[in-house]
Amino acid sequence: MSTLLLQGGRIIDPARGLDAVGDLWLADGCIAGSTLDGGTPPPRVDMRLDVSGCIVSPGLIDIRVKLGEPGFEDDETIETGTAAALAGGFTTVAALPDTQPVGDSRASAEFVARQAERARHCRVVPLGAVTKQTAGEELAEIGQLVAGGARAFTDGKKAIANSEVMRRALQYTAMFDCPILHYPQSPELVAGGVMHDGYWSTVLGLRGIPAAAEEIMVRRDIALAEHTGGRIHLMAISTLNSVDEVRNARRRGIPVSADVTPHHLTLTDEALRGYDPRLKVLPPLRPAEHIEALMEGLRDGTITVISSGHEPWALEKKDREIDQAPFGIVGLETLLPLCIRALIEPGRLDWLTLLARLTTGPAELLRLEAGTLQPGRPADVTVIDPAVEWTISAAEFRSQSRNTPFDGWRVRGRARYTIVDGEVRWSAGT
Repeated sequence: MSTLLLQGGRIIDPARGLDAVGDLWLADGCIAGSTLDGGTPPPRVDMRLDVSGCIVSPGLIDIRVKLGEPGFEDDETIETGTAAALAGGFTTVAALPDTQPVGDSRASAEFVARQAERARHCRVVPLGAVTKQTAGEELAEIGQLVAGGARAFTDGKKAIANSEVMRRALQYTAMFDCPILHYPQSPELVAGGVMHDGYWSTVLGLRGIPAAAEEIMVRRDIALAEHTGGRIHLMAISTLNSVDEVRNARRRGIPVSADVTPHHLTLTDEALRGYDPRLKVLPPLRPAEHIEALMEGLRDGTITVISSGHEPWALEKKDREIDQAPFGIVGLETLLPLCIRALIEPGRLDWLTLLARLTTGPAELLRLEAGTLQPGRPADVTVIDPAVEWTISAAEFRSQSRNTPFDGWRVRGRARYTIVDGEVRWSAGT
C-alpha cells in the first residue's frame, strides 16, 4: 500500500461544505482520511508534501474537451491533450466525439479509453455522439456507446436542429440516466457569422451572430426536456436571456443544467477590434451586460459547471483572416488563473463556490465517483497555489496547439500538484 500525505493545506471539499486547514492522506489509490474528518495521519507514509499556503481540492473535472484523436492529430492527440489537462489541474476530462471517424460506436468509445490508459496522464471519459456521423438525422447506437463507457451524449458544436430527433434522443438517453450536452445555436442564424451581432460588429464590418441564435435553441431544449423528462445540459451559454431561461426552468424542476467558459467571463466583443482570429469563438464573445448575467448565474447556482471549452487548432488552420478562421480557443492550461482573475479577485465568488463549479457540478452531471475528498473515493486531488504569479506563455503549453488570446497575460494562481489515483502526475516547475 502506497501512502501520500499532504500537510498543512487549506482543504476545500465543496461536496461536503468543508473549508479548513488540515492534513489529507491518500492510500492505495483512495482518499484515506483527513484531520477535518477527525482522523490522524498514519505514522508511516511513503511520500510527504508540504502544501502550506495552498488549496487542496478534489481533482478538477472538465466535461467537454476536444482531444482530436482519431483524425485530427495535427490539432491535438489524447497524449498531448491529457498532458495539458494535468498541467491545468484536471484529473478527469470528457472527450468530445467530433473526431474522424465520429465517436458514434462502442468501438470508438473504447478506443478513446484505451489511448488514455496508454498516455497515463488524467482520466478520460468518452462522450458518445447523439446522432450517426453527428449529422443530426438518425440516432447513434446509444446503448452500445453506454456499454463502451460513454457517460453522456453530444454532437459537439453541431446543433441538433431537428426537434423530433432531439425529442427521441432525450427519451432514449433518459433510459440510461445520461444527459445530452447540446450547443444551443440555431444553425441558420449562425451561418457565416463571425462575432456578436451588435455595435462592434457594425463598426468592424463583420457579420454578426445574434443572441437570439442561442436563445431560440435554449427555449426549445428546455421545452423538450420538460416534455420528455430527459436531462439536457446546455454548453457554453453566453447571454443574459439564456441565464434567465435556465434559472426559471431549474426553479420549475426541469432537468436542465448549463456551463460557461472562462473566456466568456473575461473578454467582451470589443476585444475583436484588432481582428485577431484567436478571439473567434462560438458562441461569440458578448457585451459586458451578458458577462454580468453569467457571473450572477454562477453565483446563484443557475450555472453549475465551468468548462475550459478546450478547442485546439493547428497554426495553419487558425492563423487566417478572421472570417475564414475556425472558432475555438485552447483552455485547459489557462482556466484556473482566468477564473481567479474574473471571479475570485473581484469577490464575485468564494473558493468554495468556484471549486464546486469545477468538481461537484461536473461529477454530478456525469455521475462520476470523483469530485469529493470523502474517504473511500478515488484519490484524485488538485493542489492549487492561489498566490503564485506567472505569465501565460503559449510556447510552453503541453497542448499541441497554441490558439489562445491570453498569451503574455500576467496572471495569478495555478496547479502546483495534480494527483491521479494517488500518484503525483504533475508538479509545477518540472
